[in-house]
Amino acid sequence: MRLDPRAALALGLLRLCLAQVNFAPHLFDNGVGSTNGNMALFSLPEDTPVGSHVYTLNGTDPEGDPVSYQISFDPSSRNVFSVDPNFGNITLVEELDREREDEIEAIISISDSLNLVAEKVVILVTDANDEAPRFIQEPYIVHVPEDTPPGSSILKVHAVDKDTGSGGSVTYFLQNMQSTKFAMDRHSGVLRLRPGTTLDYEKARAHFVTVVAKDGGGRLRGAHVVFSATTTVTVNVEDVQDMAPIFVGTPYYGYVYEDTIPGSEVLTVAAMDGDRGKPNHILYSLMSESDGAFEINETSGTISITQSPAQLQREVYELHVQVTEVSSTGSPAAQAIVPVTIRIVDLKNHPPTFYGESGPQNKFEQSLYEHPPQGEILRGLKITVNDSDQGANAKFNLRLVGPGGMFRVVPQTVLNEAQVTIIVENSAAIDFEKFKVLTFKLLAIEVNTPEKFSSTADVVIQLLDTNDNVPKFTSHYYIARIPENVPGGSNVLAVTAVDPDTGPWGEVKYSIYGSGADLFLIHPSTGIVYTQPWASLDAEATARYNFYVKAEDMEGRYSLAEVFITLLDVNDHYPQFGKSIQEKTMVLGTPVKIEAIDQDAEEPNNLVDYSIIRVEPANVFDINAHTGEIRLKNSIRSLEALHNITPNGVYMWSLEVQAKDRGSPSLSTTASLKIDITDTEMLSRSPMDAFLMQTKDNPMKAVGVLAGIMAIIVAITVLISTATFWRNRKSNKVLPVRRVLRKRPSPAPGTVRIEWLKFNRTKAAAKFVLREDAPNGNCNSHSQGSPPPPRAPAPPPPPGMVPRTATAPWTVPTVSGSLSPPQPQCSPKPKALGSPMQSALVAELRQKFEKNNVASKVYF
Repeated sequence: MRLDPRAALALGLLRLCLAQVNFAPHLFDNGVGSTNGNMALFSLPEDTPVGSHVYTLNGTDPEGDPVSYQISFDPSSRNVFSVDPNFGNITLVEELDREREDEIEAIISISDSLNLVAEKVVILVTDANDEAPRFIQEPYIVHVPEDTPPGSSILKVHAVDKDTGSGGSVTYFLQNMQSTKFAMDRHSGVLRLRPGTTLDYEKARAHFVTVVAKDGGGRLRGAHVVFSATTTVTVNVEDVQDMAPIFVGTPYYGYVYEDTIPGSEVLTVAAMDGDRGKPNHILYSLMSESDGAFEINETSGTISITQSPAQLQREVYELHVQVTEVSSTGSPAAQAIVPVTIRIVDLKNHPPTFYGESGPQNKFEQSLYEHPPQGEILRGLKITVNDSDQGANAKFNLRLVGPGGMFRVVPQTVLNEAQVTIIVENSAAIDFEKFKVLTFKLLAIEVNTPEKFSSTADVVIQLLDTNDNVPKFTSHYYIARIPENVPGGSNVLAVTAVDPDTGPWGEVKYSIYGSGADLFLIHPSTGIVYTQPWASLDAEATARYNFYVKAEDMEGRYSLAEVFITLLDVNDHYPQFGKSIQEKTMVLGTPVKIEAIDQDAEEPNNLVDYSIIRVEPANVFDINAHTGEIRLKNSIRSLEALHNITPNGVYMWSLEVQAKDRGSPSLSTTASLKIDITDTEMLSRSPMDAFLMQTKDNPMKAVGVLAGIMAIIVAITVLISTATFWRNRKSNKVLPVRRVLRKRPSPAPGTVRIEWLKFNRTKAAAKFVLREDAPNGNCNSHSQGSPPPPRAPAPPPPPGMVPRTATAPWTVPTVSGSLSPPQPQCSPKPKALGSPMQSALVAELRQKFEKNNVASKVYF
């Protein structure tokens, strides 16, 4: 059936279009975990080094045309990867940081130059332990009452780690757990008062606790790393009312004269709250012994007389003053009682009186630097004491009442009047860190009067601080353990020193020194010890470092603490064989041993296991994995068994052995080993066989032995000839008459055997006989006639070591005459080399010797 012309034209055009269609290329989808394809569900660790080949784009074109690859990113984001357009290899060109960007969007495309296919992919960035814990809400300062019960929670610290998994988990602990009153919950970070301990404001007003936050560790650039951070918690102890009031200036004595007006002050009692942090208000009161004759001001403690002295019924009143603390709520608290003695006296006897520069004075003040020199006089106190009485009534004693042993008063006994001098007695006790103010009572009491009148004056000394304290470390030594592969600039530990001085004298500066401190630095103010930025630690070279840290104040006062740093070994050395290619000779029943050394510092990183990877032509060996001993399998008991196993009947085996350490990750090294197998029968056939077998692996040993034998022969010959020459010369028995010269025939290589040179001293003239074997092994008869007499004197020739093949007799002349050789005797034929084994060993030894190609050739 014929087609319509128009239908035929349409069909032709359709065929032409189909022939020109070009199908688009496409990328392979290889699924999760694949490193080539279309990057579907591809993930990459954030610690991947820049420049690493991380993926390969892989696709095809239906027509088989060449394809090219491209990768592009959003203009607002970084170009993290680059791609080889021809091979599709994707390379990391920017550092990854999961904490900043955990997903990377990219557009990958494949093109066959006509069609372009693009896909949008999301690359997941997985975590690595690259972030250290960081404390938040610093600084940590807490105020704790001194009566806080043991075990109570004080403060909660919190540190965050941006990593995920174990690298993001944080645990807490105290740096000096043994020397502190506190304990730390390692999971919650809650700081507690340790059970069985209490705080005491009067002993320590502040505590400084160093808290360490450590993450759970994780992988970073192929190694397991752990990061930590430290912070200091300041615990300020708050005073609570747990101390009774304290009276100042006891004992108390007062005097009422007969002309005293009612309402006059007799004396003042002074007391203070024993709790110095937050002292309570003090109220004074009199007990009931006064009979209404005296009253006391409840706030000032001043005792006054309420009646005329003429109305008083007693000469001595023993009063008791009670002080009561009033709490912040207004309720009474602690109390204390002190006795007060008041005497009623007439005007004929007067008590001593204290005077200052402007008249009578009962209070004297001075400022004084702590720890003044021993024996220093307090010249700022201008004190004069006077008693207006006469005679015995004017004699009184001076006494300083208060903290004992610090000062003494001069003079101690006064008549009428004296200038009072106060002298430093104990300089060490005058400490600003213990007392800011020192208060004393200067007491003058009469000696010989029945009334024992007395007067008192307050002496108040304001102490000023000096730089008298040395910064002290919280521990005499610090210990740290760090991996040997920590990067430069890593924190190692923190040291802490405290100077109780105030102001700039209390500021501490840290430094480091010592033979082991070259690789470390210390922050001058925080005390954090860290590695040098360029430091590369190696536990195999130096496993322990020991140096000193120094805490110094502004005037150079310092203390030292010792630091011990131990490097933890990391498996970073491969086991090493002595040679990459080794040759061994194995005797049946006897093992051969290989050995590899791992330079790592600690077990199990330096423990090596051995194995056989490949054997040619057949595996007939077992190896001890721990010792490296290689033995034949138990089924191999003879060379015939080996001959049956191998196709060519060879006894030379090539092995590839592996040495692998037990570290994590494990490292291994391989070496080639050639083993020549023989048995004890072949070695025991002749001494030459044993010698050649022993020197097979070391041909220079055979050369050395032969050279030594030849040197000994030459030395003995020279000594004998010289001794004979000098002996005959001294005896002068025979004069040389002629010199016999005979040309030595050239030796035939490889056919001459040297025998020992024998010396016979049966006659006055010595005979030297060199016995040689003929090349054909037969004995030739020599002429028995005597050689012609010597024609001229000649010295003895040097002993010749050159072998010769001629069978004709020869003569060695000496100074004592010509010597004829004896009749030659038949020499036995040399034995054949024997077994093929010996021939093979000789050939192998000769080949190795020719390879060494020594400078001087020895023929034998």
